[in-house]
Amino acid sequence: MSSEIIPSKVRQSNSAFLELSNRQGRERSQAVKYMAKALKENIQSILESNTLDLETSRETAESELILEWLKLTPERIESTVEILERIAELPDPLQQVMDAPYQLNPSQTYCQRMPLGVIALVYESFPELAAIAAGLCLKSGNSLILRGNSSSHYSNVVIAEILRGAIEDCGLPGECLELLPSDEGGSIKELVSQDQYVNLVIPYGRPSLISNVIQQATAPVLKTAMGNCYLYWSDSGDLELTRSMILDSHASEPDPVNAIEKVLINRKHNNQTLAHLFGSLIENGFELRGDPEIVEQFSEYLFYSVRESEWQKSYLSKTVAFKFVDNLKAGIEVINRFSSGHADCLVTESYQESRQFAMDVDSALVYINTSSRFTRNPPQGDSVFLGISNQKGYRRGLIGLDTLTTVKQVVQGIS
Repeated sequence: MSSEIIPSKVRQSNSAFLELSNRQGRERSQAVKYMAKALKENIQSILESNTLDLETSRETAESELILEWLKLTPERIESTVEILERIAELPDPLQQVMDAPYQLNPSQTYCQRMPLGVIALVYESFPELAAIAAGLCLKSGNSLILRGNSSSHYSNVVIAEILRGAIEDCGLPGECLELLPSDEGGSIKELVSQDQYVNLVIPYGRPSLISNVIQQATAPVLKTAMGNCYLYWSDSGDLELTRSMILDSHASEPDPVNAIEKVLINRKHNNQTLAHLFGSLIENGFELRGDPEIVEQFSEYLFYSVRESEWQKSYLSKTVAFKFVDNLKAGIEVINRFSSGHADCLVTESYQESRQFAMDVDSALVYINTSSRFTRNPPQGDSVFLGISNQKGYRRGLIGLDTLTTVKQVVQGIS
């Protein structure tokens, strides 16, 4: 890809955004419905392109993790269609007018929610993520530039063509959805440094990808996270609840976004209780690891010793590491030091402990006595989520429609 291609596509995307910003919310919603319909009508061609990706990835010895993220099924595509249909029915986020935090007398001041502009999604496998991001961006009045990786090349091209065709069929500018094919060159750095027109970069994938984008970007980055979520099991916490929370947190497929990978155990728990938990997890296909004390006491459960560096890294697999701590305060210290900081959990019967955990754990999301399992399309509420951000900058927490908007303050004089 020549050095002019990426700047040219970015400028086209910005021009399309300016045109899109003048369109009504019903037109944008109609385009999202068309995208859903087009995906549903082209499931077979998407699966065929995905098969090519899988074959190529196996030949290049891609990891099982990437293959799992890459593999599309009719069910995964149907789920994506349902998400797009739901996005289309959500209220228009750009019609929201809010009171300003101050008033300038004798003027009237209010806030209007506005689109960000051009958003770049740099993603690793997860071909259907392009469709979900496109739905969220179109609904919120933004243009989207997609930059996938080589393992999902064929799937990305076919999905982008289907989505763009649906957008054009609605009379909206097709350039509001651009794909930068990974096989045509053009580095990620070239894209994420186009800060004149790119208003937000969202990297989605393994920590190495996130770090690479953050280091190279001059445009604003919305940092995402997955895995390395912690759970503190208080001495008053229920065994069955702890077990079910761990199992359920790993049930999100294919994204292990909020999977509990580290468990801090109050050392007051007796060995019989712990043995029951370890045995149950092994029966469910988990690999168990532990600190030296746990490995020594429970060697019959095939524990592997945890290296110090592992406490701050994601496994992104059915692996859980265990560590003894003396109390809640010690557990919180470990979490704040090593956790990825986007979703951490507590099992307790103590209200005081739950309040202390909620206040002191430095994470975007805190789960108390409930599973941290992530879903993009929750059954209740008016939201669909792309992922979770663990940063403290632009936005933090669940990434939904509001995350892809900004606020303009309007001061209107009284004549």
